[in-house]
Amino acid sequence: MTFDVSGTIPAGPADLVHPGVPAAEPLRYSAFTDHPAGGNPAGVVLDASGLDDAEMLAVAAAVGYSETAFVTGLDEAARRFRVRYFSPLAEVAFCGHATVALAVALAERMGPGEIVLDTPAGEIRVATELDAEGAVRATLTSVPTRSRAATDAELQAALAALGWSAGDLDAALPPHVAFGGNHHLVLAAATRARLADLDYDFDGLAEVMRRHGWTTVHLVWRESPELFHARDPFPVGGVVEDPATGAAAAAFGGYLRSLGLAGGTATRIAIRQGEDMGRPSDLLIDLDPRDDRTRVTGRAVPIA
Repeated sequence: MTFDVSGTIPAGPADLVHPGVPAAEPLRYSAFTDHPAGGNPAGVVLDASGLDDAEMLAVAAAVGYSETAFVTGLDEAARRFRVRYFSPLAEVAFCGHATVALAVALAERMGPGEIVLDTPAGEIRVATELDAEGAVRATLTSVPTRSRAATDAELQAALAALGWSAGDLDAALPPHVAFGGNHHLVLAAATRARLADLDYDFDGLAEVMRRHGWTTVHLVWRESPELFHARDPFPVGGVVEDPATGAAAAAFGGYLRSLGLAGGTATRIAIRQGEDMGRPSDLLIDLDPRDDRTRVTGRAVPIA
């Protein structure tokens, strides 16, 4: 995959790291948590202007997290950055948790405020601010979302790979393929126990996902209209499961909107993820019935 921003963002080293720390050295953050033992770890490279595709992929593989964000060009005065994302196996168009990690890393160095990211999925604006505890909180605004009903063939192939049956699904929340920068299959479990018992065919699900172009399978259980629990298998990225998936949360906002579950006014919904992995994560999504984009909010903290 190639990505070009029409010459508005020059490449070059960024003076955005602590003294003595090379900008090309990967930083490690955990996103959607206030503790390094929780959330989803992401790599962040603040100056990847000298790296080619193969080198970025090699760095992502060495970091070993589900994604690493690479700043390949910047206009520091405008707070605008060109960004690419790599899993250990391939480039992905957009990654929510790595975006939050990158935004927090930048805000810690530049101060809070709006940051604009030019990504392969499109322009992503991220608002950063200090919360009441003095920690940086980031809110990304997704690209326009959309959602459609999954076909029977898509559903049956996914259920077979997951080892689920149609009876394991919540009939009130139909299977969909949702988009918020990437495509995700959304399946709602009928019970919390079904969501907790995840033991799937890694290679089989990866093949199904590659065939249909899905980045994750977003498995959810609705505890209440304002609280969902989620799990995200990510075998196409070489990862069994993501502890927190901001891109899937953005797409899930489009799913809820398409089903009329976002309400007639602005709605905030909490997503609890990573519990069954021992890495609890908290994501907030904000939906506006007048806007087809999703706002995804979370913290990120450095990993020593």
